[in-house]
Amino acid sequence: MYDHEHPAYHKLGEIGKEITTKVKPRAVVVFSAHWQAGADTVQVNTAEITDLIYDFYGFPSHYYKERYPNVGSREIANKVLDALSQAGIKGEGVKRGLDHGVWASFKCAFEPESNPLNVPVVQVSLFKSEDPMQHYRLGQAVSRLRDENILIIVSGMAVHNLRDMQFTWGDPRPLPYTVSFDEALKEAVTKKDPAEREKAMADLLKRPDARQAHPSFDHLLPIHIGAGAAGDDVGRRLWTLKEGSMSWAQYRFGSIANSTSSL
Repeated sequence: MYDHEHPAYHKLGEIGKEITTKVKPRAVVVFSAHWQAGADTVQVNTAEITDLIYDFYGFPSHYYKERYPNVGSREIANKVLDALSQAGIKGEGVKRGLDHGVWASFKCAFEPESNPLNVPVVQVSLFKSEDPMQHYRLGQAVSRLRDENILIIVSGMAVHNLRDMQFTWGDPRPLPYTVSFDEALKEAVTKKDPAEREKAMADLLKRPDARQAHPSFDHLLPIHIGAGAAGDDVGRRLWTLKEGSMSWAQYRFGSIANSTSSL
């Protein structure tokens, strides 16, 4: 967010510009790795005016003064809750701010001065579980929102191991598991047959390098939601950067006109 020279900052900006100028969504529904509700319950933010949540610790004071202009939508939130209900998923409306899994990446993709999003943003939780199929079904439940020009964005990371950052600080060379898992994720997401993609993505969590790439799966499961929401649309990796114990891969499902994005 602060390192404007980092390649991920530029790539997120490119994707954000594509969304505002070509996709032109009516609204955005976003799932972040940083909000998990219940084991069998999904929460939906129904607030129209939301503050930011600074859900991180030990950073310089200016991090906690960040602002990101945004507005929610009770109408869109109700559409999400209705879609969950019709899919047999327990949904609950709550009033909540945007966590940094949303606003930090959105500040890069939709810079308020140069590329404002200017549409409602409704955040939805993950389940408090590590079940990939449960999250895939969650994506399938909200897929129909895309027919109303509501863009679904999922925010996580392809590889996310904060514990190992101490071993890679200052050295951008990727660790072996960063390379292997990043490529395995690409292979799974880009499978053309929807049934094969679903199975391959579930199998990712069984890989021997999975717990190295993701000590907890909260940053991986958002892309299962995105893939579920994609239906028959094929996934494409737009870009990746394997860096230390992280991968910044970005994906899109479907055409620009009717897409689901993974930031």
